[in-house]
Amino acid sequence: MSDNRPWPQDGRERMILPQPVGTVGTDLGDRRSEMLAKVDDKHVFMMGDNPALPRMPEKPCLQDFFRYRMNESTYRHLVEAAKRAYDNHEPDKVIMACLLHDITNACLIRMDHGYYGAQLIAPYVEEEVAWAVKYHQSLRYTPDPAYNYEYPELYLKLFGEDYEPSAYIKRDAAYAMQHEWYETSRKVTLYDLYFFEELDEPVTIDFFDDIIARNFRHPEEGLGMDDSPSAHMWRTMIWPNNFL
Repeated sequence: MSDNRPWPQDGRERMILPQPVGTVGTDLGDRRSEMLAKVDDKHVFMMGDNPALPRMPEKPCLQDFFRYRMNESTYRHLVEAAKRAYDNHEPDKVIMACLLHDITNACLIRMDHGYYGAQLIAPYVEEEVAWAVKYHQSLRYTPDPAYNYEYPELYLKLFGEDYEPSAYIKRDAAYAMQHEWYETSRKVTLYDLYFFEELDEPVTIDFFDDIIARNFRHPEEGLGMDDSPSAHMWRTMIWPNNFL
């Protein structure tokens, strides 16, 4: 179905100022003053839909964020992790946690992705699923021989063999390992593999429609359009280039 909604700020150059969190401490510099000086009747800061991105439906659902906002590698990582959990006959809560554990990595922010991810999905999933997403981050750094889980060799390459996880990571891992929901979060780390072999049959987000329908509470207004505590985070993914 064609989308006849008009594009905002039509006929003007729409300038995109990178978010401060992505430029501070880098050599990219702060272009705010330069861009502000350029503002006139032909140059404005971008607000609303960016034509360079796939347009989101007016009432987006979870699957739309997979289709239209995720980078390809993380999309594949999430659906394949969830499919492996499904193939091993894990309960819905584990499959959903696997499907959502890196959702902010894919289209919002990488830093503390487990914590951001848990807050993002908390209004829409069972508490145990959001809890598992939050604590998978600290548990990723924490070996557990009882589950045959070792510190990832990839992390040794990415961060260096002398890297020591922050104190809060160690604190939260110790807490999680004593919690009644520990196994759910630990299983996320077991399916949270990197550079794993391709599945025999490629899988897409549509494979999980029934599981999502049972376990994700979509707001009638669409994600980001309701008034939940995390609606603003979904809106940030819909309009990532907004000036304000």
